[in-house]
Amino acid sequence: YGIRRWGNGYFDVTPDGALAVRLPEQGARPVPLPDILAGLRERGLSLPLLLRVENLLDNQIARLHRAFRDAMTEQTFPGRYRGVYPIKVNQQRQVVEEIVRFGTPWGHGLEAGSKAELAIAVASLPLDGRLLICNGYKDRQFIELGLQARALGHDCIFVLETPAELDLILECSERLGIEPALGIRAKLATRVGGHWNLTSGERSIFGLSITQMVQTVDRLRGLGRLSWLRLLHCHLGSQIPELEQVAAAAREASRFYAELVREGAPLGLIDFGGGLAVDYLGQRSTDSQSCNYSLRDYASCLVATLKAELDGLPAPDIVTESGRPLVAYYSMLLFNLFDLTRFEPAPGQIQARPDDKPKLRELTERVDRLSESENPEGDYRRVLQLRDELHRDFVAGDIDLRRRARVQNLVLAAGRTLLERFGSADNLPESLQELRDELADIAYGNLSVFQSLPDHWAIGQLFPVAPIARLNERPAREAIIADITCDSDGRISRFVGLEGERTTLPVHGVAPGEDYVMGVFLVGAYQETLGDLHNLFGDTDIASVRIDKDGCFEVIREDKGDSVAGILAQVQYSSSTLRDRLRATAEEAVRSDRISLEQRRAILSCFDACLRSGTYHGD
Repeated sequence: YGIRRWGNGYFDVTPDGALAVRLPEQGARPVPLPDILAGLRERGLSLPLLLRVENLLDNQIARLHRAFRDAMTEQTFPGRYRGVYPIKVNQQRQVVEEIVRFGTPWGHGLEAGSKAELAIAVASLPLDGRLLICNGYKDRQFIELGLQARALGHDCIFVLETPAELDLILECSERLGIEPALGIRAKLATRVGGHWNLTSGERSIFGLSITQMVQTVDRLRGLGRLSWLRLLHCHLGSQIPELEQVAAAAREASRFYAELVREGAPLGLIDFGGGLAVDYLGQRSTDSQSCNYSLRDYASCLVATLKAELDGLPAPDIVTESGRPLVAYYSMLLFNLFDLTRFEPAPGQIQARPDDKPKLRELTERVDRLSESENPEGDYRRVLQLRDELHRDFVAGDIDLRRRARVQNLVLAAGRTLLERFGSADNLPESLQELRDELADIAYGNLSVFQSLPDHWAIGQLFPVAPIARLNERPAREAIIADITCDSDGRISRFVGLEGERTTLPVHGVAPGEDYVMGVFLVGAYQETLGDLHNLFGDTDIASVRIDKDGCFEVIREDKGDSVAGILAQVQYSSSTLRDRLRATAEEAVRSDRISLEQRRAILSCFDACLRSGTYHGD
């Protein structure tokens, strides 16, 4: 499962096969996830469950700041690092509150891209000098709240996305008598790779062109307001996989900064935006879901690039809006498998019969000798040809249903024979690789991909998936995971493998009734925010814990997931109105002697219990 590769030092496996979370400190004992889950179940929480480990967020903030501190010390760079968290990455109250609290020793600020996010930031940040960066398109209310935040004492900076915003800021500032702080967002010509590269390049929908930047500087100078300009913002991109691309974008951004300072802009802050990647694959590669650099490499690259381009100019403070690396690791989704479909031949269905027609007889014979065939690949191709011909015969009415079932079982037997012959799906020759997918089990998981893993469904984002126990046993099966929505897209069928992406996941043989729990990891960024209510599956139960180096944990917070009644309210259904309608229908049924009064009570009681229940699969 590559746990030590993508785990970033936070995840490991215990000698008895439990997936564990740990603090990355010398001598720290791992805390088994099954133990944490057992404790949460005893407190009344159930699967599926979003588990947050607060220490991992704390640690990521510290790692980020230490990386820049060390890079600045090593390169004798006199500026400071001032990180901000983009609220859009995960707006949940608990997440933002924890970032504000854990970021206190480092002065970690917030970034807001909407009025709602600005309201969160203004109310959440203490008045201790942290940055509050305002990105996105701003209307009058947005600007007025930002100005009032400055009056209150927040270091709130408006980043100009369009020239028109400056007019509105000037008007609001004059009317309220509050001086703003401004930044300019420049469009970089440098294009970067990855899923989210539309924010880079001169066709980006955000920021000012070079001409507009010059015009803005000239206008502020003419108004005697050039001192308001404190920050240059250059969003390098999101989840940038290659360090060389980071360096190229940072070089262009640094040139813009140096030229604006030479134009007379006081500045003092350069905001490189996002771009710092999470290695979801654990490969340290240039794949769009990996990265070929470490956090230290990233910090050193930005500091060195900026220092080289300053050419004697005063060093600014460096700002980054690194959200994904902060929160990805600290959230994981736990869910149970509640059913399994296996593609195995049924007993007694592959033996030859006297009344078999020639095609079915040939199919049976080829499957029988496949284990010793000198040309297994050729024989299997003929098996598939016969399967297709017999399927056409069935559609034409030439063979009956039971013989069609035998054809299906014979093909399954052929596939299983080849798997046994080659040892495993990993050893299959290229021409037989489709067997991995065709024979994979379908494991039914108690989750909604659309609610909990929307990026996997929408853009093919990979997340590490692994069982949280039995990792001291070699998994003998391959499977895909189907969720409980009524949608064929509700599945996980792309997984992180040791050599890259794979289409099935190794799983253990699961006995009926076994509590087999899977984890999906690195889901802290965007997934909670982007999740939707497909089939009206709502939020899962949520728990936050803190772990210590002695291998113990403390439950900090627990929240029950959405009830059926709660989800219905979100789509504008009143539970009481629905119950009244059902009661009226039941009354009519009583009057018509279709049901008894006792049945009426049972129907309404069942309906009420459904409304109170959670939206996911119960016991």
